[in-house]
Amino acid sequence: MSFYATLILALALSMDAFAAAIGKGATLHRPHFREAIRTGIIFGLVEACTPLIGWSLGLYASQYIMEWDHWIAFSLLLILGCRMIMESCKNEPETAHKTTPQRHSSVTLILTAIATSLDAMAIGVGLAFLQVDILHTAMTIGLITMIMATLGILIGRYIGPLLGKKAELVGGLILIAIGFNILFEHLKLFMYAK
Repeated sequence: MSFYATLILALALSMDAFAAAIGKGATLHRPHFREAIRTGIIFGLVEACTPLIGWSLGLYASQYIMEWDHWIAFSLLLILGCRMIMESCKNEPETAHKTTPQRHSSVTLILTAIATSLDAMAIGVGLAFLQVDILHTAMTIGLITMIMATLGILIGRYIGPLLGKKAELVGGLILIAIGFNILFEHLKLFMYAK
């Protein structure tokens, strides 16, 4: 697999993380660069590990992974998105500095990263049948995802103040939309395969 093919694959796999990070950044109160880097590292590490897991499972488990990965990703993103929407609907007085968090919990970021990287696991299964250096490929995917998620948080920093309290609502809707997109793409592939 050429360098350019690996780079294009990494960019494609990082788009869900980028969109999710924009939503996450928009819900924070002026996130610091440290928070953007922290989010990028978490997303990048998870995105680098999932193709390795998929690659190691290989052909034997590929049918099981591909059968369920889109449902798991959809469910996680739906739950996280609904939770964000419910938080946005709470009738709390809007004192932005007190009610808007400075950072997301590690658990929330890890769950979001897992949900947006399950497609990388399925790609990893496919890579097991190609002549690729899986460590180099996984590191490239992780690095590009880290950069894209970091940029997403920083972009969300500027979108958040424009949206105010609605930022959490928009962030939740973005996560749900990503979940539906993942589900739709897999179901569309399934229908074409028949």
